[in-house]
Amino acid sequence: MTDLDLGALLEDPATSVVVCCGSGGVGKTTTAAALALHAAERGRRVVVLTIDPARRLAQALGLTELDNTPRPVVGVDTSAGGSLDAMMLDMKRTFDEVVLTHADPETAQQILDNSVYQAVSSSFAGTQEYMAMERLGQLRAQALAEDSWDLIVVDTPPSRSALDFLDAPKRLGSFLDGKFIRLISAPARAGGRIGARAIGVGMSVASATLGKLLGKQFLLDVSTFVAAMDTVFGGFRARADETYRLLQAPGTQFVVVATPERDALREAGFFVQRLAKDKMPLAGLVLNRVAVSRARISADRARDAAQSLEESGDRHTAAVLRAHADQAEIAARHRRLIRDTAAAHPRLATVQVPLAGADIADLPALRRVAEALSTP
Repeated sequence: MTDLDLGALLEDPATSVVVCCGSGGVGKTTTAAALALHAAERGRRVVVLTIDPARRLAQALGLTELDNTPRPVVGVDTSAGGSLDAMMLDMKRTFDEVVLTHADPETAQQILDNSVYQAVSSSFAGTQEYMAMERLGQLRAQALAEDSWDLIVVDTPPSRSALDFLDAPKRLGSFLDGKFIRLISAPARAGGRIGARAIGVGMSVASATLGKLLGKQFLLDVSTFVAAMDTVFGGFRARADETYRLLQAPGTQFVVVATPERDALREAGFFVQRLAKDKMPLAGLVLNRVAVSRARISADRARDAAQSLEESGDRHTAAVLRAHADQAEIAARHRRLIRDTAAAHPRLATVQVPLAGADIADLPALRRVAEALSTP
């Protein structure tokens, strides 16, 4: 492995988008916030987009809340000419805005009022990831039109698989283009008498069976939803394709985040391979929460000494030695896993962030993380 110099990457004006990705619970949100803060305090005009519903980013940035609108972060050192805005994806609102923007008012209201749309826009698998892509595209267009930001930092959704972010547009398209959806929406697509004949001839037994299983109102809602979405879904795909090309552009850099644990590193390896397959620019790997043991005494010797001290009555020192032994074992395990990862990906650039003693809950703590991230 080689050293990952994220400081130089962030300060390079050619870098316009940084995407933090990885499995859930590895510190993507903190990493994204720290990278954004570092860039802003070195002169970049930054907006950071988080998809994390836990609102940790808002707390760390000193904001009472985040929503779908970028808000300035107070307390950032702007002496170098930079700035920092932050926002959290509101999936439903983003979907609504897309519909309102790309459909005429009557059609848009039909879509917004439709029960199937309300379910899809709120909870359908892949919608959050798709809307993250949609919002990234919106931010990029706004940055170019208004000259507002020169760097966008994205914290990807906490998905069961890190690959969901890249696959979401295709998955949502597959849902709306699926044979089942097309079948039950055929009457609304045909319209009028043709639609009636479609029910009588094309759907016949299938329609009656589906009606009994799912309910006629549900079929009508799906039919109406898909027919109305036809007016805007072509735009969905075009924008998704455009955003996908943005993710492949030289100005974009992916940062894979993982903890030195077997499952997280395996998931990171999958993502590294996928990025290479899709020809997306990978900056490198952030190894987060790495345990470090600086004491020279080994874990075994520390435990032996602790036992002797306990027998002599010095319980306090014994407890300290046992805590050191536990830390040393964790640090040794982390080193082994990191060596294995280096052997599997010898050309992958990495940077390590030591395990923090407390939660990252304010700007000073974020700055310490940023310093670790930007020091190869």
